[in-house]
Amino acid sequence: MRTAAALICVGLAAVACSPTVDRSRPQTSSSAAPSDVSAASPTADPPPTSAPRDPVAPADFDTRTAMRTVRHLAGDIGPREATGRGYAQAARWVGRRLERLGYAVEHQPVAIPAGTSWGVPVGAGTSANVIARPPGLDPAQPHLVVGAHLDTVPQAPGAEDNASGVGVLVAVAGAAAAGRTRLPVVFVAFGAEEPRGPSDADHHYGSRHYVAALRPRERTGVRGMVSLDRVGVGEVVPIGSAVEGQDVLAARVAAAGRRVRVPVVREVNRSSDHWQFVQAGLPGVRLGSTPYAAYHSADDVPSVVDPRQVDRVGRVVLAWLAP
Repeated sequence: MRTAAALICVGLAAVACSPTVDRSRPQTSSSAAPSDVSAASPTADPPPTSAPRDPVAPADFDTRTAMRTVRHLAGDIGPREATGRGYAQAARWVGRRLERLGYAVEHQPVAIPAGTSWGVPVGAGTSANVIARPPGLDPAQPHLVVGAHLDTVPQAPGAEDNASGVGVLVAVAGAAAAGRTRLPVVFVAFGAEEPRGPSDADHHYGSRHYVAALRPRERTGVRGMVSLDRVGVGEVVPIGSAVEGQDVLAARVAAAGRRVRVPVVREVNRSSDHWQFVQAGLPGVRLGSTPYAAYHSADDVPSVVDPRQVDRVGRVVLAWLAP
């Protein structure tokens, strides 16, 4: 009897000493789900009792994530001609990064013709758009699009043009995965933005294909598109509208910049993927385009990109996405 009693006491002591979980406090997790169906925060198999997420904020932008992306794309991979091996490697890498954040990732193939890209002959082939959607998103419901082209001209490692834009995209996607945005956000790394000839029809292949593939109901769901293109140099953030004085979206993005005390300048600019959205009747603007000496050259290396400017752009985008 004494032996049995001793065993019971030992068992009770073990239970008393075992750690307990305070159920009165919310359990945080990087995969917690938003409670608001209008939020853009993608998650992987969230628990049904997860706490609501805080609204995303400009301070959530992680400049280090953006700069690591710049260094990997432009430093480790290098030139990313739209149909080449470097581009395919970069697309896989970006897709994996976005999947780890909880997004549903699609690699959308895009047929690209032969041509001449910045003086270099390039062959026909297939590129891809890397599309990251919040899980379960109905593309016909109101949502926003943040895009950046992933390709480069053949001779350039493309740090500023456009690893800087992709870096901001990846960092903003991380913040949106952890916080609540005013509308769901689709992130797209576009293929084949760079020219393969002299005319307007000879570039922006990836974004043109993306827009053309949208069904009528899906087009009505796009409430705004921001293209991040050459966003890592300068001290002022350019906001490019396709048509002067007729862009409500540009005014809203500029207002977001003022809220976070980032200097912005409005300009007319059609030289990026937003132009394909605007031509289809969808609202789109470009962030970026400050001139720099290494443009489309072998000197467009990671050291060209200024982390302070990357941070400015990232905070403007998050201010625009915030509820």
